[in-house]
Amino acid sequence: MEQEYESLTTMEGVAAPPTLNPNRKHRRKALVSVPDLFGRLGQGDSVALAQAITLIESHLPAHRLQAKELVTMALAAERSSVRLGITGPPGVGKSSLIETLGLHLISECHHRIAVLAVDPSSLSSKGSILGDKSRMPHLSANQNAFIRPSPTSGSLGGVAQTTRETILLCEAAKFDVVIVETVGVGQSETHVHQMVDCFLCLSLAHSGDELQGIKRGVLELSDIIRVTKADGENEPWAKVAAQQIRNALHLMRARPDGWTVPVGICSSQNGVGIPEIWMDVLAFLSHLGPDHVVEKRKSQEIDWMKDLVVQGLMQRLTQTNHAERAFTQAETQIMRGQWDARQAAEFMIRHLLPE
Repeated sequence: MEQEYESLTTMEGVAAPPTLNPNRKHRRKALVSVPDLFGRLGQGDSVALAQAITLIESHLPAHRLQAKELVTMALAAERSSVRLGITGPPGVGKSSLIETLGLHLISECHHRIAVLAVDPSSLSSKGSILGDKSRMPHLSANQNAFIRPSPTSGSLGGVAQTTRETILLCEAAKFDVVIVETVGVGQSETHVHQMVDCFLCLSLAHSGDELQGIKRGVLELSDIIRVTKADGENEPWAKVAAQQIRNALHLMRARPDGWTVPVGICSSQNGVGIPEIWMDVLAFLSHLGPDHVVEKRKSQEIDWMKDLVVQGLMQRLTQTNHAERAFTQAETQIMRGQWDARQAAEFMIRHLLPE
């Protein structure tokens, strides 16, 4: 007779091993109380914050309902944080800089720091390494810091699908500086600019990246630019790279807000230029003024709404049999070589959203 609560599957005719814990009952976890969870967030409870983020990242229908209630409560709460986005190519030292900057903000400026580190998801396994906490060992051990790695899960823009909601939860948990570390620089990574107050772009000397300032890409949206790893023999080259970026920025049209993007060097190893980064962040926010920051966040809310509309429509469309048959027909026509992607997309739009 098959034993109850077996943890191992055995072959027929082979005696089953004893259970590791015969008294353990397998139960589903009870749904959390959203008001209680939000109350703990308001007390600055980091454990509650981790639970809340896990809740909003869940795809279970019951959890999605709770997540909506939690985000609604967070939206109504008072928020007075600085949202800083940090991007740069792989190997530029984003994690090292965030740790050094975060420790400076905690020890010298008495801030509480939340770091949302986004890790790219595998296209095949859909998994992520989520190893950013191991790259910030000193910051992750500090009681005034909270580090949460999250997978992109196929989301474009260098951020996770729930990054905006996670920012709100961090602010509700009394973290007054929220840093969003993106997966790396790229033309699709500008989405992070639509959810932060200040955008810091990191560059490397000897990488060719200093010449990217000529292009209308990420650097055009940057509020602050730093050339990293400016220590030892690399310091002179970092200064040259910074000057090249300044020269490239002069070729661009002046910003509508009148801000002149500061370009400098920094080193996470010896701390050179780290305090100046925060001084530039505060200078930028002061230049904009509190009213402009509020208006900027309202504009970001509109962008968020548009993203949610697109996501919601796609989710509803793909869940109907009507849409599934249309997708199958379009895919078949493409495989037969009778339609290209544009023709198939036009067919889908006409079929699903008739005029």
